[in-house]
Amino acid sequence: MLREQTMNEQRGRLGDHKVRRVGYGAMQLAEGTPPAREDAIAVLRRAVELGVDHIDTAEFYGDGLANDLIRAALWPYPDDLALVSKVGAVRAGRLVPAQRPEELRAGVEANLRRLGVERLAVVNLRRLDARPGIVATGDQRVDLDSQLAELVALRAEGKIDGIGLSGVGVDEFRRALPAGVVCVQTLYNLLDRTAEPLLAECAAHGVAWVPFFPLGSAFLGAPRVAEHPAVVAAAADLGVTPAQVGLAWLLAHDPGTLLPGHPSLEHLAENVAGADVPVDAALSLRVDR
Repeated sequence: MLREQTMNEQRGRLGDHKVRRVGYGAMQLAEGTPPAREDAIAVLRRAVELGVDHIDTAEFYGDGLANDLIRAALWPYPDDLALVSKVGAVRAGRLVPAQRPEELRAGVEANLRRLGVERLAVVNLRRLDARPGIVATGDQRVDLDSQLAELVALRAEGKIDGIGLSGVGVDEFRRALPAGVVCVQTLYNLLDRTAEPLLAECAAHGVAWVPFFPLGSAFLGAPRVAEHPAVVAAAADLGVTPAQVGLAWLLAHDPGTLLPGHPSLEHLAENVAGADVPVDAALSLRVDR
């Protein structure tokens, strides 16, 4: 396998931060059926050993559990580690919207305190206008401009480096561009490319693309990328796993794509190695959706 044909050594950008294209998503360490604390800490430490240099988290993941684990595993943090968080919801027994500007500020402050840092590389604003997930109603239906103004103020105060968006459409993305958006998170994978117009906008403006559910939605009935016959066949031909093929396709499809993920030590190594699948092989995959 030729070195120049793989994506593992390529770098992406999160605003001012140059990062590897495969990062680590901490949600599964704290939500659903989380692993034992010692296992979670081992996964985080192994991720950094494998070269992961950006971690996606949120204070509302497990009501602070994800951030507690990150600090326990990695503090004092490596100089090149970019911590990326998310605001727009809180845990109050269950996940509820927290969309008002003052709640966004409180969310940033809570992340800073629990992670033990003075600044976050990126804070993603999770808009709650439509599913999947919870939807804002009543006084939680907040104007995007008001939210962005608060995040811009936090950036000016040196508490965040970059502003990201999660759960937005093309119109909202365009409205937010003057605020200096550095990344967009949305549902997108080989089998669900509904957000392709938004990806095109991000690519045109040099904004990082961070797809969640990159191997298929966790929601009941949604297709799983690694189970699609074309993906399984491609994996067999290449001598890799179907998950690696699905992740490699995303990385090859758009050079601005960054991937979080990895719930376990086994999947951590597998997903990081997904960036070693040859670019030509990943792009040649044709799937009937």
